Amino acid sequence: MMGIDQLGLWLAMIDPALCEPGTVKHWTGLTWWLFSGLTKPSLVLPILFSMIVLPWLVRPLRRRRLSATGVVLLLLYGIVCSPVGMRLGNQLLVSLLPNDAGQPVDAIVVLGRGASMRTERTQVAADLWQAQRAPLVFASGWGDAKAIARSLARRGVPEPAIDGEPCSRTTEQNAQYTAALLQPRGIEQILLVTDPPHMLRSFLTFQSLGFQVIPHPNPLPPEMNSRREAFLIAREYLGLVSYGLLGRFFPREAPAAEVAQEVVPQASH
Repeated sequence: MMGIDQLGLWLAMIDPALCEPGTVKHWTGLTWWLFSGLTKPSLVLPILFSMIVLPWLVRPLRRRRLSATGVVLLLLYGIVCSPVGMRLGNQLLVSLLPNDAGQPVDAIVVLGRGASMRTERTQVAADLWQAQRAPLVFASGWGDAKAIARSLARRGVPEPAIDGEPCSRTTEQNAQYTAALLQPRGIEQILLVTDPPHMLRSFLTFQSLGFQVIPHPNPLPPEMNSRREAFLIAREYLGLVSYGLLGRFFPREAPAAEVAQEVVPQASH
């Protein structure tokens, strides 16, 4: 058994430049930057108030239409960012998911979502393994897989029971690379671990690639502020629309294992 400090070196051997072209990285960063700005009242409210007031100060502008649009957007923004709006939005996302009945599966798949989300989901995955729900825990996510592997080891999961891929930067890639690496090993039933807002889109995406998915959401970090939570929920609703339009929720063929091996050259051991 390798020590905790050495665990996950198979992940570190991969040159990140081999994992994914920069286009996806830049697009992901741009969307996070955009949504982060939209959840800052100090940036959004002056714009909305200007839309409401300015038409009444400048005559050539069409007062009623632009001003009414500003009022509607202001009301929607207030609802989305309010505690009630966030609670209802999150409840709707999780209400569409099937329940976990506690049956054993082939693997536990943990999706990375950044350092701030890592502790809760790693603990949930370790608890599921300790409960003998699956013989394998598979970590997926660029910048997360290695840290998740080490955290799982600290929680008592043995090294042979930990696997993963450190190249995926999107939910689509989480599902594609996981399917390409696990399905050739006969793994079809999985427990999927991610946060509640992210779970529905993840569940539908993994299911579309042939997995039998049991969702097992981890709690959001207790220190997460309301602005950040509203950001996650709003982003997921837009993500559901975009993934649906791209056909990522319909049944499709999983990529061949060779494809994942080209993108994730050292991930399978």
